[in-house]
Amino acid sequence: MKEYKKDTDIAIIGMGCIFPGSVNLKAFWHLLYQGVDAIEPVPADTHWPIEDYFDADPSRPDHVYCSRGGFIPKINFDPTVFGMPPNNISATDTAQLLGLQVAKMALEDAGYPKEHPLLSSARVNVILGVTGTQELVIPLGARLGYPIWEHALDTAGISPEQKDRICRHIQSSYPAWQENSFPGLLGNVVAGRIANRFNLSGTNSVSDAACASSLSALHSAVMELSARKCDMSITGGVDCLNDIFMHMCFAKTGVLSHTSDARPFSKDADGTVLGEGIGMLVLKRLADARKSGDRIYAVIKGVGTSSDGKTSAVYAPDAAGQTKALKDAYHQAEIDPASVGLVEAHGTGTRVGDKVEFTALNACFTPETTACRIAIGSVKSMIGHTKAAAGAAGVIKATLALHHKVIPPTLKAQDPDPELAIHQSVFYLNHRSKPWIAGTNTTTPRRAGVSAFGFGGSNYHVVLEEHASEKNHVSWDGSVQIAAFSAHDVSTLVKDLDTFANRLTPDFSPDDDERQHLISHQCAESRKTFHTRDDFRLLMVMEKSDDPVALAATARDMIEQKKSGAGPIYFESGPVQGKLGFLFPGQGSQYPDMGKDLFSVFPEAMAVLDLAQDIFTAHSPNPVDPATPFPDLADRMFVPPLHCQEKSVSEARLRHTRAAQMSIGAVSLAMIQVLKRFNVLPHMTCGHSFGELPALHAAGWMDDTTLLNLAAVRGKHMADAGDTGTDSGSMLAVQAPLTDIETWINDRFSDLV
Repeated sequence: MKEYKKDTDIAIIGMGCIFPGSVNLKAFWHLLYQGVDAIEPVPADTHWPIEDYFDADPSRPDHVYCSRGGFIPKINFDPTVFGMPPNNISATDTAQLLGLQVAKMALEDAGYPKEHPLLSSARVNVILGVTGTQELVIPLGARLGYPIWEHALDTAGISPEQKDRICRHIQSSYPAWQENSFPGLLGNVVAGRIANRFNLSGTNSVSDAACASSLSALHSAVMELSARKCDMSITGGVDCLNDIFMHMCFAKTGVLSHTSDARPFSKDADGTVLGEGIGMLVLKRLADARKSGDRIYAVIKGVGTSSDGKTSAVYAPDAAGQTKALKDAYHQAEIDPASVGLVEAHGTGTRVGDKVEFTALNACFTPETTACRIAIGSVKSMIGHTKAAAGAAGVIKATLALHHKVIPPTLKAQDPDPELAIHQSVFYLNHRSKPWIAGTNTTTPRRAGVSAFGFGGSNYHVVLEEHASEKNHVSWDGSVQIAAFSAHDVSTLVKDLDTFANRLTPDFSPDDDERQHLISHQCAESRKTFHTRDDFRLLMVMEKSDDPVALAATARDMIEQKKSGAGPIYFESGPVQGKLGFLFPGQGSQYPDMGKDLFSVFPEAMAVLDLAQDIFTAHSPNPVDPATPFPDLADRMFVPPLHCQEKSVSEARLRHTRAAQMSIGAVSLAMIQVLKRFNVLPHMTCGHSFGELPALHAAGWMDDTTLLNLAAVRGKHMADAGDTGTDSGSMLAVQAPLTDIETWINDRFSDLV
């Protein structure tokens, strides 16, 4: 194999995207973390009328047998932001317009907005994955079919006047040719328009490797940065073509799902569904990014490439070719595949394609070289196959997973394809999001691999690595907002509430990005003036789908009627009385996935779980067998999928005293630390059974490490006592006033007290 001299790591410093169910990067993380299925029926108002083209019979000419897919939400586009005349819009392909919008998102996310001096003074590339066919080509080409229409009308005996009227009516359904039509339909101008509008002087080009186009573009961007031919690069994929033409292309190859859904690696997989979207990344050399103080999401360690060569068919996937790309990537990255914790597969949901890919993965990630289990998944289960943007969607997903320290789920794959024998491999299909725990004692960072393959035998695999092992940010996905109001009198409270509502337009759409941003801003502003000392206090807890104006109207009625409410609106009046106590539970309160959101969102909670993992392992009675699936504390707390082991076995492993006490201690400590973030501190603490330990910690009697060590030792000794076979242990509960119990103890055990 070719020897590489690795001297450059590439930092991902900014991202932007529009995908099905996602108007921006935060919305995409919400979709990934929450496991949202954005595959839906074809929206006739923005795409094609399903009743005209659908037929369940795959053999019917000029019809498709798949009725669903992934479609991007309606997007507000203001051409004046980019200095474009509004009358040019009809002659400009959607890919070029939304490409500008997403490039703006990605650059702003990286800290380099449109007018930043670096963009014009440095060499900044734009290299994007874009396939040859653009949305505007089809209607402009169809408009030129008028001679065929005229001939058919002549043959039918239609009068010249009627013929002319009919042809003009048909042509009016298509955009008219104009001066800007030619550049407006070209794929390469997707990149060129970005370079033009942002005044970028580096390379601007597009790469077409079919469904691997965005990773092909990323490969070129990485090579230019490594060769120091540029200082920064915008790369990714753009694919806004999800019309009937593209569906017909895939339908006639027989790869679309007959049940109109995408189920990668599932026993029910029967094909893919098409998606559309745009995903872009801003890249710099790692050393340059650190020097500039850029926020670094993750690091690209290597990009493996290969071609299938001569195979049975030019469009048939080949395991040997894919294996070459995988091994090339890890050789170039100088990374052992055994250290990878997540593989974002191409995973289209076709039985043949998934089987070929899984065969290739098994050839690279072997049980001999991989001691632990690796999550494998595909974002196509949520948004469909976004074609030229598919690789970008996978890289953004994996990058966000590394950044937030969370393993996202793959949908519809709880029952894997039995022919894959996943349970005998090093992989598992994760169907619920969970914290990605590494522990603090390991020197191996979290790593992920991303694959994309294209017709014609194009194979790509990207190796990603986290930049920082410790999480230092809150992974808030914007799905919940809290508006808080307080005042010394009711009239002021109502006035503040009305001001809040009046700043929000009455038309509500949960997919309106600008409105969601405004709601978030107004909620943050309201919380700045809230105080518990005020006599009147109102809180509104809003999910993304809630209309805040309607909630404000309901809140106003509650204030007038003096109702306290039980959520999502809370209203209280009068001074806050009493004191705050923390009550901690004992063994038996544990349950699978407890604290999952807490650990996944808050950095201090993640730090607790990392520490608990280390201490749990250190106190293990015997060395953990690395070949044992899911030997760690985190894998006892967050139950593995059923295809890995029986649910009853997983729950029993959590009920085991050693794991139960440590897991309860970790969750209790995490709650304490998160509440401290919000300055919520107890006046008193108490605990039941094991809960006495976190209660003592919350009262300031021990530090974090002492609490978790005591939890480990207590759990170990109690478990050992119960495993002797002579005494399984017992517990005594006494129901009596405390004074009576004290008297009883003093009378009988005075010499011991």
